[in-house]
Order: sequence, then C-alpha cells, then structure tokens
Amino acid sequence: MTRRPGFLVYGLLAAFLVGSAAPLYWSFLLGSHTKEIAAQGVPPLLPGGHFWSNAERAIATIPFWKAIGNSLLVSTVTACSVVFFCTLAGYAFAKLRFRGRGPLLVFVIATMAIPTQLGVVPLFILMSEFGWTGSITSVIIPWLVTAFGVFFMRQYLVDAVPDELVEAARMDGCSQIRIFWHVAAPAARPAAAILWLFTFMQVWTDFFWPLIALPHSNPTIQVALNQLQSGFFKDYSLVLAGTTLATIPLLVLFVVAGRQLVAGIMQGAVKG
Repeated sequence: MTRRPGFLVYGLLAAFLVGSAAPLYWSFLLGSHTKEIAAQGVPPLLPGGHFWSNAERAIATIPFWKAIGNSLLVSTVTACSVVFFCTLAGYAFAKLRFRGRGPLLVFVIATMAIPTQLGVVPLFILMSEFGWTGSITSVIIPWLVTAFGVFFMRQYLVDAVPDELVEAARMDGCSQIRIFWHVAAPAARPAAAILWLFTFMQVWTDFFWPLIALPHSNPTIQVALNQLQSGFFKDYSLVLAGTTLATIPLLVLFVVAGRQLVAGIMQGAVKG
C-alpha cells in the first residue's frame, strides 16, 4: 500500500490522457484552419489563426445561444430530477421492506435492456396527445427518472447507510421522510454528485430524441450543430469550431465539480 506507482502505471495514465484529449484537440485544430486546409487528409499539427472567425460564422449560421440555453435548461432540470427521484427510489429499494421489492427491482433493471429507439414512436404519440411536441417540455419529461439511476443509487445506499442507523432514527421517532432527508441524503451525496454529472453529460450530448421532438427553430445544441452540415458540402472547419464551442461548458463543469467527482469515487472505493 505504501509503494509508489511505477513507470508503467504513469506511462499508461499518460497514454490514456493523451488518447482522451486527442479528439478535442483534433476538433480545435481543424476548427482553427480554413475550410481548404481542414478538408485535407492530414492538416498541420499546430493550430491556425482562424478559430474565432470560424466560431463567429458558426454562431451566425445557427441559433447558437438559444440552443446553448435550451441545452443548459434541459440538462440541469433533468439531472436534478434524476438525482432526486432516483435517490428516493434507491433508498426505498435498499432500506425499506415491502412486498414485491425484489421482482420490482428486477423489472426496473430489465427496462435498461430495451433500446430507446423502440419507444420513440409511442413516446412521440404520447407527447403529441399532451400537446408538448415542439417544446422543451417534450425533451425533459421522458427522462425525469432513469432505471440506471435507481439501480446505481440503490447499490450505493445498501452499504452507505447501515440498517442500525435507520433503526436508531426510527426509534427516535423520525418519519421515513426525515430519515431519508437527514440520514440517507447526506450519505448519498458523493454518489448523487457522480450521477448528476453523468446525467448532465448524457442529456447534453443527446441527439436522437431532440432531433425528433424539437423544431429547427428551437433546438438543443447538438441538433443545432447538425444544421451546420450541408447535404452536398461539409465545411469541417465551421462544424468543428462549433463543436469545440459546444464542448466548453462540459469542460468547465468537470473542472468545477471534478473534486466532488473524485471524492465520490474514492469514498465508494474504500467503503467496507
């Protein structure tokens, strides 16, 4: 336990870091050159001086700021809702004893095996019946709770909250809501932070359902970036400059919340 990692470990970590950063650098590289250079097979490996001009063209071509605002709204509301409801459901499955708990948990997990594409048609019909098609509501409502989030929080809370602590709170006269809020919720904070970050990132990068549910005049950022492409000609410098701009909020989020993310992973790793 006291041995320092060797050269091999640091070498693998460095290779993983370079491999993870390479797509982002490649996008910035192509976005900083003109469309003629970007269309070549192997462009120069150093950035050019046209990134901001390409970024300005991308912002002027699509409703960029409106799409950014829509994505921020959808991702934030969905992530907060997923954390709240999945923590509630995870606590119920982990610490409450009720009839059918096991089969119901299996059913929730089994829903993860169903591809999203199979439910698009009935989901679109349902959104149309409610009159939500074309609005941001149709992108938020279907994902307010996820089966993965319920399973993830249940697995964490099984060990994070001892049964004796729950029984002690119940003996002191606490209701189930107070036990959840004052005992389970603080213990679930690291896992909830991880779930929030992953959900935010997943919703931010979602393309399939927003493309179907939202019009071109009211898109999320991923749908708006798709409008930069033409059926006959692709200006890669324009597309990748816009893609790089759309990635910046995620990078800022991970820099700001990275400490909580690492703390949550390490706390789960050393538990028990």
